[in-house]
Amino acid sequence: MASEFDEMKEITLLQRHRLFLILGAAAGLSAASSEEIRALLSNRVDEGKKAVGIVVGTISADGREIIATGKSSQDGAALTADSIFEIGSITKVFTSLLLADMVERGELMLETPVAKLLPESVKLPTRNGKQITLLDLSMQVSGLLRMPGNFKPANPGNPYADYDAARLYEFLSGYSLTRDIGEKYEYSNLGVGLLGTALARRAGLSYEALSQRRVLKPLGMTSTTITLNDEQRKRLASGHDPGLSVTPKWGLDALAGAGAIRSTTKDVLTFLAAHIELTDTPLKNAMRRMRAMSRPTGTPELDILMGWRRFNRFGTEIVWHNSGTGGYRTWAGFVPGAKKGVVVLCNTFFSVDDIGLHLLEDKWPPGKFEPAKVRVELSLDPKILAAYAGEYVMNPRFSIVVTPEGGQLFLQATNQPRFEAFATAQDEFFLKIVDAQISFGRDETGKVTHLTLHQNGAQQKATKK
Repeated sequence: MASEFDEMKEITLLQRHRLFLILGAAAGLSAASSEEIRALLSNRVDEGKKAVGIVVGTISADGREIIATGKSSQDGAALTADSIFEIGSITKVFTSLLLADMVERGELMLETPVAKLLPESVKLPTRNGKQITLLDLSMQVSGLLRMPGNFKPANPGNPYADYDAARLYEFLSGYSLTRDIGEKYEYSNLGVGLLGTALARRAGLSYEALSQRRVLKPLGMTSTTITLNDEQRKRLASGHDPGLSVTPKWGLDALAGAGAIRSTTKDVLTFLAAHIELTDTPLKNAMRRMRAMSRPTGTPELDILMGWRRFNRFGTEIVWHNSGTGGYRTWAGFVPGAKKGVVVLCNTFFSVDDIGLHLLEDKWPPGKFEPAKVRVELSLDPKILAAYAGEYVMNPRFSIVVTPEGGQLFLQATNQPRFEAFATAQDEFFLKIVDAQISFGRDETGKVTHLTLHQNGAQQKATKK
């Protein structure tokens, strides 16, 4: 499981593929019916078994609509407009909104060096006489890495929980920038997390308290928070990995500004309503400021704004952000000129970007998933499993290590985590974390000599060393 919120890389045995992002925007807007939305969700939840549940919300001058399919957990209650999800990296938009609001109030300037908001003991890196500014962090052009080099979670299931301010400051004080500040966009949890910490210090509040005071309460987002109360815990949808197993909840400390917020479909629609000015709020000018400047990302037709990203295509812009934490994937976006927006919240690590984009522009086709195959798991004798142990080489740079352990079989590909494989017959296994199967081959004496990986319609053979 990758420990990044956004532009996450789904793990396959062949390689780590960047999540599919369909680029562009369109002149027209999707006129998807409620029936079409329900069909899209049912295809993923009921037929394809790709997600435990998904909630979609749409908003325009004509009103709001919220459609939910699936449950909060395998045996839980049905999802609703008030079900709470981790919204991960969409938090970055809130962090940049805090910055824009503080600028509007005259408390800070975008050009303020971040170092001025940190303890004097922190030696923030500089380059060629230039300091990292608050705007550099917001637009992710600071030169800082995606993740700090001393990020070594004690619990991989909740990777950010123990990364505190002391570790953040330790890393920053010892890091040297490898390129000029402002030279290049690079998505950075480190940078935006630092921005949240710096703004909170400036306000003399925690990041959570600052967000509540400046954004959430003024907008009336009563179910959006970081720390859940007892009533909210009952509404929290459980997160699930791609195999639909429950995952731990994530907590964040020093990098809270990069991905700590939890919210509901109803509340995110309220947030979008403020951005597209269907409602008049005290944050209107700050929200306009966020879209007033942009930088290219290096991806055609994709710019970075303050917090948001923006697609430009066919003469129309779509402003958006997506997210992935351990057991959730979410997407929120809008077309400013048309005053239409979409939010998609999923309680499974399964991309929903295509749904959000399609609902704002129907020229972007949504994915279509075949009905899930029903596989019966078998328990094999440990002596049979022992015969599979070893390293299987696919090419000089890629191999799969097979390890029997405790009556189970585990696979670990080069530079990837270890996954459990489940038997359907002797020599035949499948994975739950991705849609892939493994079949072992034997020679004429019955000795296991190779395996074949079946994935994405391809068959890749690996020879046992």
